[in-house]
Amino acid sequence: MTTLRKMVAVELKLFLREPLTVVFALALPLITLFVLGGVFGNTPEAGFYAGVGAMDFYTPAYIGLVLASIGVISIPAHLAGNRERGVLRRFRASSVPAAVVVGSEVAVSLLIALVSGVVLVACALVMYGAAPPQSAWLLMPAFLLSGLVFATLGAMLGTLLPTARAAQAAGMLLWFVMLFLGGAGPPPEVLTGALGWLRHGVPLTYSVGVLQGPWLGTGWNWADAGILAAIGLAAALVTALRFRWE
Repeated sequence: MTTLRKMVAVELKLFLREPLTVVFALALPLITLFVLGGVFGNTPEAGFYAGVGAMDFYTPAYIGLVLASIGVISIPAHLAGNRERGVLRRFRASSVPAAVVVGSEVAVSLLIALVSGVVLVACALVMYGAAPPQSAWLLMPAFLLSGLVFATLGAMLGTLLPTARAAQAAGMLLWFVMLFLGGAGPPPEVLTGALGWLRHGVPLTYSVGVLQGPWLGTGWNWADAGILAAIGLAAALVTALRFRWE
């Protein structure tokens, strides 16, 4: 545990020194909130947003977007960059286990996401009159599950891709696909045909489902939680089998 705490402190400092981390973890989800909040407001529309206001519907989705941005953009670039610069090799020489290296990345991502999520929710509540979560107790495990899954996906990308640039590009592509198909962009009701089918293939769809249940008071979504957990376990297995120090 002492090694893990030290690694978390080191990784947190390194994360905050990277401008891309700050932009995608803090700025981009807020920009998305401001743009869509200005366009849609928070007035319920028949047939859209599960019968609630747009910002009531989207606020938990944007929390998922924060978790996704840190998980699939920041972590892969950071992990692959550390391997390129020989940082991981030095960790191995210091007898730091691979599980501690990946675990520190996950812990830092959850910490940054928590701060970013609080800022985003505060803006949604104050500026757009979004309703607060109906069940904060259920929201906590939903946040943790989503954060762990996106962090393990990021660790998998950082493990499989050879360079920080490749990892960053793949993560950004995945993030934008999830933005438009996963429930944080266009309303799910307008995604028909092939798009309606494709949205079930992106992890953010299930993260949004898990987060919206506690927020909107519809309860815990066991189906989405199960699929999300399966995605995370698969990503963790690939990371464990393919992790490279150099």
